[in-house]
Amino acid sequence: MGITVDPEWWKTLFDEVYLLTDARSVCDVEVTRKEVDLIFELIPILPHHRVLDLCGGHGRHSLELCTRGISHCVLLDYSRHLLKRARVETTSRGSPVDCMVADARSAGLQSESFDHVLIMGNSLGYLSDPEADAVILGECFRLLRPGGWLLVDLTAGESVRKRFNARGWHEIGEDILVCREREMRVNTVSVRELVVSKREGVIRDRTYSIRFYETEGVKELLSSVGFDCIQMTTDFSPHSDGGDHGFMDCRMIAVGRKP
Repeated sequence: MGITVDPEWWKTLFDEVYLLTDARSVCDVEVTRKEVDLIFELIPILPHHRVLDLCGGHGRHSLELCTRGISHCVLLDYSRHLLKRARVETTSRGSPVDCMVADARSAGLQSESFDHVLIMGNSLGYLSDPEADAVILGECFRLLRPGGWLLVDLTAGESVRKRFNARGWHEIGEDILVCREREMRVNTVSVRELVVSKREGVIRDRTYSIRFYETEGVKELLSSVGFDCIQMTTDFSPHSDGGDHGFMDCRMIAVGRKP
């Protein structure tokens, strides 16, 4: 029997347990710094530019951008839990980040109000509708000023196929064990994630799925929305420990410019 996934899994998965299970990727300062290093290499960000951190979670990229002199970031995510944490952090640091709860398909922001839009942390491919990613990228296009840049960090389909591992696990401290069972179906990987505490028992037993793209497919998708000057960076990983980091370890970066 295959892994069954609720098509709206993304509305509830991203909470305090997610920050625990994925801490090696999303709560590691050095990982975030490497990712932001790459952002600065690939798109021409200047201190006065307005940056939209779309699907930005608890704001780790926005916060790092601010430490490097970017004067205005808008952080948008669907998870109220992650944005609550982001607000606490931005307030404590005095960082110029505006935090907003919204759906990436319809941000509710003024057209042509950003110099750059970032979609980091493999945040495309969550929605079951195969047209949904084009809708999200179309919203990015609307929000960008002419000449502005989109940068998308997403799962590299070629790498997923070559390195696919049906089972993975890792320990967190002395108490927590995270086990993942994966199933590949054409261009989608479905996952059952079991999180167990030695003291408390099962903390989470959930399923989710990610649709992934090949390099040419990403180029075609960005081009169909209207982007030009599209460039791809493949086989990117900020990790150096050789562990199984799931979708966060097989990534490619796409950049495109709004004419």
